[in-house]
Amino acid sequence: MSVDIQTPADTQAREIKRIFALQQKNQYKVAGSSVSERKAKLTRLHEAVMRYRPQIKEALYQDYRKHPAEVDLTEIYPVTTEIKDAKRNLSRWMANHKVGTPLALMGASSYIKYEPKGVVLIISPWNFPVNLTFGPLVSAIAAGNTVILKPSEMTPHTSALMKKIVEELFDENEIALVEGAVGTSKALLDLPFNHIFFTGAPSIGKVVMRAAAEHLTSVTLELGGKSPTVVDETADLDVAARRIAWGKYVNNGQICIAPDYIFVHESKKAKFVDLVKKYLREFYTESAENETSYARIVNRRHYTRVKDYIDDAVAKGAVTEYGGKFSEEQNYISPTVMTNVSEDSALMENEIFGPVLPVFGFTDLQTVVDKINAREKPLALYIYSRSKINQNFILNNTRAGGTCINHSSLHFFNTNLPFGGSNNSGIGKAHGEFGFEAFSDARAVMKQHVPNALELLLPPYNDFKEKLIELTIKWF
Repeated sequence: MSVDIQTPADTQAREIKRIFALQQKNQYKVAGSSVSERKAKLTRLHEAVMRYRPQIKEALYQDYRKHPAEVDLTEIYPVTTEIKDAKRNLSRWMANHKVGTPLALMGASSYIKYEPKGVVLIISPWNFPVNLTFGPLVSAIAAGNTVILKPSEMTPHTSALMKKIVEELFDENEIALVEGAVGTSKALLDLPFNHIFFTGAPSIGKVVMRAAAEHLTSVTLELGGKSPTVVDETADLDVAARRIAWGKYVNNGQICIAPDYIFVHESKKAKFVDLVKKYLREFYTESAENETSYARIVNRRHYTRVKDYIDDAVAKGAVTEYGGKFSEEQNYISPTVMTNVSEDSALMENEIFGPVLPVFGFTDLQTVVDKINAREKPLALYIYSRSKINQNFILNNTRAGGTCINHSSLHFFNTNLPFGGSNNSGIGKAHGEFGFEAFSDARAVMKQHVPNALELLLPPYNDFKEKLIELTIKWF
């Protein structure tokens, strides 16, 4: 007699399939929800985020010692502003968008109807777990989808709290959150979702895209890469140093749009490094290890990865201008600034995703552009310059998902701008109306009111009809 022993993985896969089937069955009811019903869901989510705000802060502190103020700025605010923007504009987004009809098709009217994609999957990362789980969820709700959320297992306290919030707010046949590691993601990716929204590393993005191809599932991939920063000789050096130091070391550098490496005009390089060091002392004191404003690397594996990058760079001749201190027990790496970094070092061959800033000097802007373009297209590119000629030269001769001029990272917070990468740094856009469109299908609708002149051109063809066709091609 055989005994069927069911493993935990099998059990979870069956549970995931059960939830997926419920959402498939319920998707058209959710799709038919009105503007007011969708707004009500967003209001409930907003109220829950604010109600659970203290617990969110505590969970993120437990996961990697993130400061409560930084949680407010980088986790809570992006979600609440996304909700407010969606509620403010949802009626317009959901309305039929009238478009013109060519004269040759006279007698008809045309419009675009945005309809939900259906059952969607959102896979979010560990570096901003609330922001990058609930932010896309806002867009998915606004578009009228059913949703399964899969947050990262690397922030277990935050993931567990988000699961509690989701279960409190929504029925599982509409929105559900499943926890787990790689096996859970694989079980989810085996299912024929109508859309997948993934945020994470390019290497995993390729895995997601391959799985999606099996079902011809559309994807939005928010990836990353090495985002460069250029500081030219005209820049306000003090402002540049302060804003770059903030943009680089917030969340301990674990941010996909962090300035990854810096080009500074050779005449300003030494002063720039000194100013960055000055602001790091102001932000985190001389001993960042004891400063509560400074987060930690999320786990030992990523701590070891970043430390290995630094060790490799030093072995290849890099100079540590600031920092370079470690505590394995705390997964602590101090804010670190390096110069003379070799191009073939691991630090320059990989996205750093940690608190290390390589600084390079330059004299010729064309050389900088050439070096940027020799790499994959970055998710972000930052320009510090008071010269419009230099600004435009860099903008027009490079490619990037987004750019800030004279600031770092702030474009992420503007819901009127599309957020996303290009090729290796991402596919598709998010935030605001762009997020709504990512989770929607633009359905073309054309309504015929009176007989169309093109009906005169139906078979059988003759000389007269050929002449009419010739006139149509020429004039219409």
